[in-house]
Amino acid sequence: MPEILKQHYERHPYPHYPLFATARRCDTYALNLEAIWRRFNGGAPAEHQRSILVAGCGSFAPAVFALANPNCRITALDLSRRSLKRARWHCLLHGTTSVRFVEGDLCDPTIAGGTFGLIDAYGVIHHLEDPLAGLQALKRRMAPGGILRLMVYSRYARREEEAIRYTFRLLGITTVDQARRMIASARPGSRLRQFADRCWEASFDEGIADALLHPRARTYRIDDLLDLLRMAELQPLLFAHPDSLEQPDQEIKRLRSLEAQRHSPGNFVMYLGRPEDCHNLAAQGSHLMLNPCLTGAVGLLQLKTLRIPPRIGIENPALDRDRRSVLRKFIMPQKRESDPVQTLPDLELYQRALFLIQFTP
Repeated sequence: MPEILKQHYERHPYPHYPLFATARRCDTYALNLEAIWRRFNGGAPAEHQRSILVAGCGSFAPAVFALANPNCRITALDLSRRSLKRARWHCLLHGTTSVRFVEGDLCDPTIAGGTFGLIDAYGVIHHLEDPLAGLQALKRRMAPGGILRLMVYSRYARREEEAIRYTFRLLGITTVDQARRMIASARPGSRLRQFADRCWEASFDEGIADALLHPRARTYRIDDLLDLLRMAELQPLLFAHPDSLEQPDQEIKRLRSLEAQRHSPGNFVMYLGRPEDCHNLAAQGSHLMLNPCLTGAVGLLQLKTLRIPPRIGIENPALDRDRRSVLRKFIMPQKRESDPVQTLPDLELYQRALFLIQFTP
């Protein structure tokens, strides 16, 4: 058991949202298994593939995945008993009782066994002593055609946090109280003061602990990350960080160009698959359907404009009443050559944004 990580999260469960904090279902559209599976595999997932593993789930993600996937089996796995306890409270307070909570190390094959159609490892792998072993353990749990969503720290997006974290370690600063005193005494214009003023995590104890006091964190350049994925026998299917390009090979070139200038669009977010699986069959699909998470949102007739925060790397189009009216027709799948498809503006944009899913029935 990686005790150092367990102890950190027992002291500082993360994130520390209020227990009654919630999300709109439409904001969870990029976590819906049905939409993700059809996007990358073309058809619908079989019953045994409608299962989700939230690895390193923290204190809030299980409730969000349950909101996005009310008809899926969800397993929430974490090292920290305290994080799991808070995650369970979030679920219960929002009427969710279908999540299975498991305490343990994701690298342990005896824990959270079986296979899953969707695995989430958002902000987890870069904290492991052996990231490759972690990715391999998750790959072994992927069902054929399964998808793994991954977020890891980018080298250039984390320069400030890592510089401060390294300095704190040299100074022997190990508690949030000590860190807060350092921030309070930082001169205006200093690196520490600038970081504290612009970073939302500096506004609460658990955020300070996660950003500046974490006992283990790695950052990656894109080629370092690609090497890790090759060793784990995983391949990028789609990058989902801000401004990412739809084709992975094009996005990799863009990231290399940015890194040559010591820049990054943010931390790396991507959907991964196994090379042995046949993905992207959706490109040959003949039907379109609405993302299930948007069904209720497009029916809000009293709302003049619906805005959904981006989750797939691009800014989402604003949905006015006319566009929502057309999108409602896709609650039932439509053939691409049918009339609603012809009258829908920005068809390709909606598909790219995962509002509409192209598939083969």
